[in-house]
Amino acid sequence: MDKSTGKCPFHHGANTETSNTTMEWWPKALNLDILHQHDTKTNPLGNEFNYAEEFKKLDLEALKNDLKKFMTENQDWWPADWGHYGGLMIRMAWHAAGTYRIADGRGGSNTGNQRFAPLNSWPDNGNLDKARRLLWPIKKKYGNKISWADLYILAGNMAYESMGFKTFGFAGGREDIWHPEKDINWGNEKEWLAATKNRYSSDTDRESLENPLAAVQMGLIYVNPEGVDGNPDPLKTAQDVRMTFKRMAMNDEETVALTAGGHTVGKAHGNGDASILGESPEGAEIHEQGFGWINPKGKGNAEDTVTSGLEGAWTTTPNKWNHTYFHLLLNHEWELKKSPAGAWQWEPINMKEEDKPFDAHIPNVRRNPIMTDADMAMKMDPEYRKISEQFYKDPEYFKDVFARAWFKLTHRDLGPKSRYLGADIPKEDLIWQDPVPTVSYTLSDSEIEDLKTKLLNSGLSQTELITTAWDSARTFRKSDYRGGANGARIRLAPQKDWEGNEPTRLQKVLNKLTEIQADLAKKVSIADLIVLAGTAAVEKAAQQAGVNIKVPFNAGRGDATAEMTDAASFDALEPIHDGFRNWLKKDYTVNPEELLLDRTQLMGLTAPEMTVLIGGMRVLGTNHGGTKHGVFTDNPGVLSNDFFVNLTDMNYAWKPVNDNLYNIIDRKSGETKWTATRVDLVFGSNSILRAYAEVYAQDDNKEKFVRDFVNAWAKVMSADRF
Repeated sequence: MDKSTGKCPFHHGANTETSNTTMEWWPKALNLDILHQHDTKTNPLGNEFNYAEEFKKLDLEALKNDLKKFMTENQDWWPADWGHYGGLMIRMAWHAAGTYRIADGRGGSNTGNQRFAPLNSWPDNGNLDKARRLLWPIKKKYGNKISWADLYILAGNMAYESMGFKTFGFAGGREDIWHPEKDINWGNEKEWLAATKNRYSSDTDRESLENPLAAVQMGLIYVNPEGVDGNPDPLKTAQDVRMTFKRMAMNDEETVALTAGGHTVGKAHGNGDASILGESPEGAEIHEQGFGWINPKGKGNAEDTVTSGLEGAWTTTPNKWNHTYFHLLLNHEWELKKSPAGAWQWEPINMKEEDKPFDAHIPNVRRNPIMTDADMAMKMDPEYRKISEQFYKDPEYFKDVFARAWFKLTHRDLGPKSRYLGADIPKEDLIWQDPVPTVSYTLSDSEIEDLKTKLLNSGLSQTELITTAWDSARTFRKSDYRGGANGARIRLAPQKDWEGNEPTRLQKVLNKLTEIQADLAKKVSIADLIVLAGTAAVEKAAQQAGVNIKVPFNAGRGDATAEMTDAASFDALEPIHDGFRNWLKKDYTVNPEELLLDRTQLMGLTAPEMTVLIGGMRVLGTNHGGTKHGVFTDNPGVLSNDFFVNLTDMNYAWKPVNDNLYNIIDRKSGETKWTATRVDLVFGSNSILRAYAEVYAQDDNKEKFVRDFVNAWAKVMSADRF
């Protein structure tokens, strides 16, 4: 920079700010960035890197031993409470996993996203930057064989085990991302810890928390430890706890177990003035080197640490697993007090000295234990109280429930067991893992061709076969690896009754496929038959367009049973919109094209793949309910590029009928040739999507369109195969 003139040779702030961006100039433009996240160019390990293969080289026992040893190797720059880093490591693992929510499967521990903004700078993640930096020597030693995401969870497990608690197990397989997940909706608030009214449509109905959010305030993992909006009221807090844990797929028993098990060890930190802390990691000065929340008073750490603002331990011996949480909670009276940092916390009345924990850093000094408002909810809410008393009376039962709940918390978004890596995978199949039975058969090329012939001659239309296969596969979410065609759960409750699956048409197809299956010498699964039927129909549609192409198909899908299926948990996967089939369950405040982008990203598709699938699905006539919107062709059922040809044809004009319906009018005759929705027309109006559409409209790309559609189709059909 030329300091004499104060001018830079490039636009100031261009690399550090978002001013003058396209979206700021034209805020109504469709932002496709959600489909461009995690581009391979951001990954320093390169396209050839295979984490599963690297993990196989890991000496897991050596790593576990190193982690256990690390827990008590005190570091002067960030001293451990009671000489044990267990509480800090558990909190790090908990807060990595605890962002998961069932509505869209986003968040969770699966990506190591705690390294990046906004999570690395959330108020609720205060001083976890220290936890991650403490782990760096171990990560450095084991390198590519262990991801940060796996290391967080394993460190939490080893913290518990080094403190005397036996965990349920551990599975690796979480791959790191390399830049922030900007596509996750953490809320619309512009300030940390904004009032909860911003997320609730009704203050009296705590179930009105805005979907897909689970946390009650911006910057929190769950609930405010001081109470709703910082106002202590355990019964009201209990409502928030119940709702936020429910949205993380936890029931009341699991909620009590996790609250108690998480607070059995470690402490809260608030011995100082929170108002003088430095900036969070993302806003700190360059010389802080990624550290945030620097405390300028006293030591700045140890007994002077300020994190949540609450100050104290929950149990008598917080550096080892114990059963005093329920003993203290249930057998003592508690009163509200302010911590040194000015935060509300509950402290016991007239507690015996021997029941008090020692100070974490000052020898031979005992301190009052504390409870958060959420802890007091475990005592005051009638249902939580019953569970707490049961756990208090039966420590072994509590340990088992907590071990399972902790495993679920830390593995919920890892997907099915087929993705699990390592020697510590529990043998037991858990229903929340969405188990699918394995199949023993294989299919030769000739057997596949014979099956295709049977399926195409079944009396079912090509459209019926394609839509059923699509509906079966489209539930897949790359966010938590749930859903998809494997398991054929489309034939089970609740999926068989979803409006988006057109139950009458679906049952017709399933009945016919079941008949075909019954006559087969080799009992191929319904899951495979559904996908193969759609595949055969796509192949035939391509042939009708003059392109002979083989659509990839790999057999091996199993058929899940109702007993293997947690029906209630699949409610979250119900499609309420599907731009690919031009369907909305109802009108939403969000535009249909924005909903399409969200679904596309969850399915793991790119913008070009979305484009070619839309064009193909339209001409194949797969619209929900058989509507003709966007079917820009005189030959429906043929896999042609007509959608793009006619979308970009300037002989037509576009006239709005209502907010989501348009007439496509012949400019010469004035007659309506076709109708369209916003999802159809966005591929002509958005400059990026139009560029893709023009590629597929070209005369020399008719075959390319078919090839690209087939590749995208095969990707959707096999997205859940690991």
